[in-house]
Amino acid sequence: MTSLNTATDTPGRTDPAAVSQIDLGIGGMTCASCVSRVEKTLKKQAGVSEATVNLATESARITLAGAHDAETLARLKRAVRDAGYEPRTTDAMDDTTPARWMGVPVDFWPVLLGLLLSAPLVLPMVGDLFGKHWMLPAAIQFVLATPVQFVLGARFYKAGWHALKALTGNMELLVAIGTTAGWALSTWLWWRAEPGEMVHLYYEASAVVITLVLLGKWLEARAKRQTTSAIRALHALRPERAHLLPDGVRRIELTDVPVDELLPGDIIRVLPGERFAADGEVLLGHTQANESMLTGEAMPVAKQPGDFVTGGALNGEGAVEVRVRAIGAQSVLAQIIALVQDAQAAKAPVQRLVDQVAAVFVPVVLVIALVTLGGWLYLGAPVEEALLHAVAVLVIACPCALGLATPTAIMAGTGVAAQHGILIKDVQALEIAHRVDTVAFDKTGTLTVGHPRLQVIEAAAGVDELAVLQAASALQAQSAHPLARAVLDAAAARGLAVAPDAAQDVQAVAGRGGWGTVQGARLALGSLRWMDELAAPLGPLAERAQALQNEGATVSVLAAQNEAGGWAPLALLAFADEAKPGAAAALAGLRAQGMRLFMVSGDNRGAALAMAKKLGLRAEDGEVIAEVLPGDKAAVVHWLRQGGKGEFRAGPPQAESAPPRGAATGAAAERGGHHTVAMVGDGVNDAPALAAADVGLAMSHSQGGSSDVAMHAAGITLMRGDPMLVAAALDISRRTVSKIRQNLFWAFAYNTAGIPLAALGYLSPVLAGAAMALSSVSVVSNALLLKRWKPPVTELTTGTHKAGG
Repeated sequence: MTSLNTATDTPGRTDPAAVSQIDLGIGGMTCASCVSRVEKTLKKQAGVSEATVNLATESARITLAGAHDAETLARLKRAVRDAGYEPRTTDAMDDTTPARWMGVPVDFWPVLLGLLLSAPLVLPMVGDLFGKHWMLPAAIQFVLATPVQFVLGARFYKAGWHALKALTGNMELLVAIGTTAGWALSTWLWWRAEPGEMVHLYYEASAVVITLVLLGKWLEARAKRQTTSAIRALHALRPERAHLLPDGVRRIELTDVPVDELLPGDIIRVLPGERFAADGEVLLGHTQANESMLTGEAMPVAKQPGDFVTGGALNGEGAVEVRVRAIGAQSVLAQIIALVQDAQAAKAPVQRLVDQVAAVFVPVVLVIALVTLGGWLYLGAPVEEALLHAVAVLVIACPCALGLATPTAIMAGTGVAAQHGILIKDVQALEIAHRVDTVAFDKTGTLTVGHPRLQVIEAAAGVDELAVLQAASALQAQSAHPLARAVLDAAAARGLAVAPDAAQDVQAVAGRGGWGTVQGARLALGSLRWMDELAAPLGPLAERAQALQNEGATVSVLAAQNEAGGWAPLALLAFADEAKPGAAAALAGLRAQGMRLFMVSGDNRGAALAMAKKLGLRAEDGEVIAEVLPGDKAAVVHWLRQGGKGEFRAGPPQAESAPPRGAATGAAAERGGHHTVAMVGDGVNDAPALAAADVGLAMSHSQGGSSDVAMHAAGITLMRGDPMLVAAALDISRRTVSKIRQNLFWAFAYNTAGIPLAALGYLSPVLAGAAMALSSVSVVSNALLLKRWKPPVTELTTGTHKAGG
């Protein structure tokens, strides 16, 4: 059925409760003028706030102000039909494999019949090359050309008539007028000829033009099906059935059920070589999962009890039992498909230029054809010659390639990117990414492994270390923060059991830590900055805290509240993280491309500088921005966009200065003005910065994907936690935008060069028809070259960057 969905709640967008969307298939569109006409028709309907039509996918995404019902959908379909096009369901859009009759694809039969009927008409032209005169009698030419003109060409008359009624134009109108003129001229010349007189007729021009246009549209449709191959491949990943363990009981006899009937909490068994039927958690067994079609990672990933598995991944050599966690639209695979479809259905900003041109293109071409006809007649040319030149203008001017130039490149680019683990949700981000000159990285989980370990517990005098770990674990038992997990892992390693309700009144304080009550004592666990705000002097622990920071550790403090309401430190907890493999090489590769690089961290400056040294970042050039609260990361992005001079400070803009710490000195500081900033992050606290950046890239975790909030805020999602994918995302953006520009150049070039040549008599209608068909096929074929793209390779040893694909 037709896709009905509600807009997602993303920063800076309309409240989803007040907005709904409809995806509607539209058949019969052939050129940019058709797209413009359908969009105008849909936008005129009551309740429609926006309508975006994609020629390559033959679909429309309609945004309505408010909810919709069956009547709304019926009204929209009726409007599309009245405009001369065929409304379709999304199921029909997905069914791209044409049926066959007598071994020939059904959609190729009109082309085949046109070729068979047109071939005898072209035969005399071939004979002339060898000095042979094989001219067919006029009656036979009429019998061969008329079915091509009015039966196979009926689609052009139908669509052209609807365009005329709407006082607009499209490709079909141009073809219908041009070929009808050729056919009518030939019939008139035959009718007025004397009996037995051999007259030169032009039936072959009209018949061949129609056949070539049909052939071009068939080749175009065939090529367009390849641009949607990525979506079809993703759909094919999900198996149809799953092996269900009834009521969670492990037994030999399994019940096979359709995947659509699975529920969260079900336990399924996945046999070796099968695909995981749903997202879930491994309960029993060990195996490896091939997630290459989802993440682009070619190497299988080991899975054991407690690990997350993604529906659609290919199971390795082990049989495992999995508890289902997400189904349907909530699954990772469904979200990937939705993101890619959204990107392919959207309209790039550059397409606005095409829309503006298409709105006036056909009327201008009709005027040029009339001027051509009048001009040749004025110069004394015979009527038939003047008419043929006008027909050539009409035929070669068809704006098919113009309408396909942008969407085919976007479909191919987003499709191949998805195959390598790069999900481009926002087409605008794709178009902007090629201009990025500044990349800011969140530190924890993006450039580092994101699993810090608790390395040191420095207890105050008279405080037991195990008691400190027990109390800290109780406070962190319900937290998902990486430092909290590190505390819990350390407690588990020491054999300490932590009850879920060991702490009461636990409350997280954003960017600082958290507090609660443990065994009647009010405790706080958080950063050194928070301890300063709580007026909790470290006393003898201060020197040790500074030393740990200088070693690159992130230091937290466990403090207890006394009867007077003050706070007294109980212990220092020092955490350390590791850089991701390949992170330094990825940064070196981006630097080699001329990018400005920055690391944004909430950690203390000592820890940030220590990690920056491992990653090859230049602290002396201001590439390390430390001690940034989550709420200030968006301000960092705005600061970097303006040049990133001086030291970043939260709050209103300040006068530039040159403080010794954190100053953006050197080349990075000397370049002022506006910069295009990409922000790379992975967590909820990165969402504001991802939304504020020109291009936001949300990086997925290895277990269960990236934060949903981060994914919605970012225009691009990286399905692997691999910093190398940042360079790959920017590279596919550059290549896609390059293909769009190439396609638009050739589309405009065909028309700009072809129309004058046809008007001056250098192109016959047959050659014009061939050129017009070639223009559409060449534009789609050029876009398909993106399917060969591979991510760029960065050499780990040298730091050099090699372009892929």
